[in-house]
Amino acid sequence: MAFAGNLLWFVFGGGFFACLFWLLFGLILCITVIGIPFGIASFRIASFAAFPFGKELIDARKLGENRIVTTGLANFLWIILAGLWLAISHAVAGLLCCITIIGIPFGLAHFKLAQVSFAPLGKRIVSKHLASAANLRDANKQLDKCFKKQEDPI
Repeated sequence: MAFAGNLLWFVFGGGFFACLFWLLFGLILCITVIGIPFGIASFRIASFAAFPFGKELIDARKLGENRIVTTGLANFLWIILAGLWLAISHAVAGLLCCITIIGIPFGLAHFKLAQVSFAPLGKRIVSKHLASAANLRDANKQLDKCFKKQEDPI
């Protein structure tokens, strides 16, 4: 089902043009040394923009990756300079697509793109199955911490 959705999105839903836009945006950002992390994030978004169905965005720490210390600051700069406006544009496009019943899946894809374009640094795009397994593992870790705190007398 994800293959059919991705094919229809790429051909009719604007996936090709969204991917092309993000690739060009990433190339422009990589011209400067400061923009390289943002360019890499743009390339990640380009792959997601081309084929968003069957994938989800999760925090890289849930996959066992270490987060770079300045990721929060970089995401803040991204949000101020580009992320807010990109997220708003994808949200509006998603609302417009949801006007028709046929366009609802494309609208949902735009909502996913709004999420990833808001603050992409420190996030990874993975399959839905891997995302649910990582979220479950993270929830179990948090639950174990809560139970451990309750058992330890202070």
